[in-house]
Amino acid sequence: MDRTYCNLGRDGLTHTDIDAVAHGEPLHLDDAVGRRVVASHERLQRYVAEQRRIYGVTTGYGPLADTLVGRDHSEQLQRNLIAHLSAGVGEPLSRTQTRATMAARVAALAQGNSGVSPAALWLLADCLNADALPVVPAMGTVGASGDLTPLAHIAGALMGHGRIRVQGGAPEPAGDALERLGLTPFNPQGKDAIALVNGTSAMTGIAALNGAACERALRWSTLLTAGHADVLGGRLEAWDPAFGALRPHNGQQRLHRWLRSLTLGSGWVTAPEHGATVAGGALEQLDQPIQDPYTLRCAPQLLGAVSDQLAWHNSVVDTELNSVTDNPVLPDDADVALHGGNFYGQHVALASDALANGVITLAVHAERRIARLANRRLNQGLPAFLQGQEAGLHSGFMGAQVTASALLAEMRTHATPASIQSIPTNGDNQDVVTMGTIGARRCARLLELLNHLLAIDALMVAQAVDLRRQMEATAGTEPSAAVQALHRWVRRMAPPLDADRALHDEIELVSTRVALPGGLVEQLDAFAGPY
Repeated sequence: MDRTYCNLGRDGLTHTDIDAVAHGEPLHLDDAVGRRVVASHERLQRYVAEQRRIYGVTTGYGPLADTLVGRDHSEQLQRNLIAHLSAGVGEPLSRTQTRATMAARVAALAQGNSGVSPAALWLLADCLNADALPVVPAMGTVGASGDLTPLAHIAGALMGHGRIRVQGGAPEPAGDALERLGLTPFNPQGKDAIALVNGTSAMTGIAALNGAACERALRWSTLLTAGHADVLGGRLEAWDPAFGALRPHNGQQRLHRWLRSLTLGSGWVTAPEHGATVAGGALEQLDQPIQDPYTLRCAPQLLGAVSDQLAWHNSVVDTELNSVTDNPVLPDDADVALHGGNFYGQHVALASDALANGVITLAVHAERRIARLANRRLNQGLPAFLQGQEAGLHSGFMGAQVTASALLAEMRTHATPASIQSIPTNGDNQDVVTMGTIGARRCARLLELLNHLLAIDALMVAQAVDLRRQMEATAGTEPSAAVQALHRWVRRMAPPLDADRALHDEIELVSTRVALPGGLVEQLDAFAGPY
């Protein structure tokens, strides 16, 4: 039975697959998925017929699991679970976050160890592919027994309750939307409801988006750092791969290689001066120190550490995406329903908090780069605030730099980890909880703010390139090919800042483009080789 999906099949999904689906790519479930799901569901049906005690199927929920519920009440039990959990509040998840959550839940259930009915899984995938997205309030999950609340709002919409937004349209009653699309609402029975809601799919889906977004942000940070090296006459000695060989962190080695590649062919950077000497009695004052400030000199170490943090985050997310995360589970090698805690989201919670620290680190670096370009005492002869004409009458990027400072402050106010905020709940049944979805949402917000910082940085680097081209010291030379590509990319959206103007729209536009997949930084392999 072929269904639509991003080819789940044998190899499962990665965070980049989830990112593609979240941005509109369809999904493809192959025949093997169908066979696994059918076999698991048939086993579950047999267990129910044998009147086995199975949590959430023949018992109540949470601390009420001491109540046995016969199969005559199965449908009502499943419906009641979705009803009482549909208690989320606040602004809804974004379109991409909702799609990512749905895709992550399909991936978990497609493992074939949850006992969900094929009809429920197919409907979830069909709604995703039709871009019929439930309206899911963002707040209400503690990430302990999975993401019960947001997933309940999704499951409720599949039953015809709540609201659905079709292809970005206005929210409408879920039943009306399903009918218009020719989809039949399902009636949960057996283990359908608990299989749909009892997993880490909201935090994992959002974390997958964060991983892909942070990869783009890291590439932008690397390219912009190369741009700063060009316009500030940076000393490439500190980016020599020998440093990475002597301190062999994977990320640092990657950044040495990439930063050097992005500056190839530049006529503006400062080459190493290994043969320079010092006379024995010299007390000579040089025009410049022989080393750059840390924003340039330590860029491979700073960005490389974030790269390694990101790699760990993504490995955790990729493992979680291809895991069975509900309770109970039906292992293939045993004729039992096992009760345990695979729904517990601690791995993703800790990974999201760690990535958030990396995102703020990128923001600190960006804000310091911006400040250096704006400061005429530090920007190697460029005009104050990059205003080359009638400075004083015009203030250039002065206001944009203040915004950059405010953005970093805003990010730091969101710096408290979510994974340490455990609050016992559910009648003390969930006596330790992960807050993993709060952590993933926090990281997503930080990435949005970081993209605004990177946008300001990109506008200022482009301005600095224009100013350097006008300066006698660089006449007849050009920055690297990669930095020239960056300059052209910015200039397609924003002209040079010859006189003061409102920069709000340009910052917003560039920020949006920075965030989109498939942009300039994902086409830089031609300049720098594989990242």
